[in-house]
This record gives sequence, C-alpha cells and structure tokens, in this order.
Amino acid sequence: EAAMEHGETVVIEGLGEEMDPVLEPVIARAVLKKGRSNIILFAGREVDLDPAFRLFLQTKLPNPHFRPETAAQTTIVNFMITMDALHDQLLGLVVGMERAELFAEAEALEVEEHRLVVELAEPE
Repeated sequence: EAAMEHGETVVIEGLGEEMDPVLEPVIARAVLKKGRSNIILFAGREVDLDPAFRLFLQTKLPNPHFRPETAAQTTIVNFMITMDALHDQLLGLVVGMERAELFAEAEALEVEEHRLVVELAEPE
C-alpha cells in the first residue's frame, strides 16, 4: 500500500500461474477518480495511487500460461526461453500474421476454456 501511495516500484518474485486475487484491481488498473486523487481498492481499502507506481511480476516458469484477462492487461517479457516455448511463441506470431481469423478463434477458445474451468470449479 505504501508503495502505491508514494509512487515506488514493487517487484513480486517467484510468481506461479495463479495470482493472489488482491492484485487484480492493480493489474486491471481499476482506478477511481475522487476529487483530484486517483483511488484504487486494494485489500478492501481505498488507497491513493501515485501515477509513478510500478508493479513488476517475475516468474521462474519457462512458459507461463496466465489467464487470458491477465495476459491482456499486462506486458509479458520472457527473458528465459526454452526451444519448445520459442516454438510456441513463433508459431503464434506466424499464425497471427498469416491467419488472423484462426488466431482470433484460438484466443476465443482459450477464453472459453478458462470460463468453463471456472464454472466447473464453482460449488453447486
């Protein structure tokens, strides 16, 4: 909270494929204007958000597969890559350029898959 209020940088290391839900408003940049202040709901509290605040998430996973919403809301930089991961990334780029409609369909299927997994996980 203090880092958000004072415009400092936070680095979270060792992140898995699942993130703590408390980070969702920060990652989604769910900022509310209250007078001249930018407010973000963090851990159930309203926190003043300094525009200089930066959040970096670091993982040691070789080819992380984050939820589509998370991937869309963040910039993913891969500093360590395996041959399989490089193959997946390059194939994704080629398919995106050559067959944009197929790439869009694949992304829609990933979103649908995530929705169904969440639906299955919900108690009846």
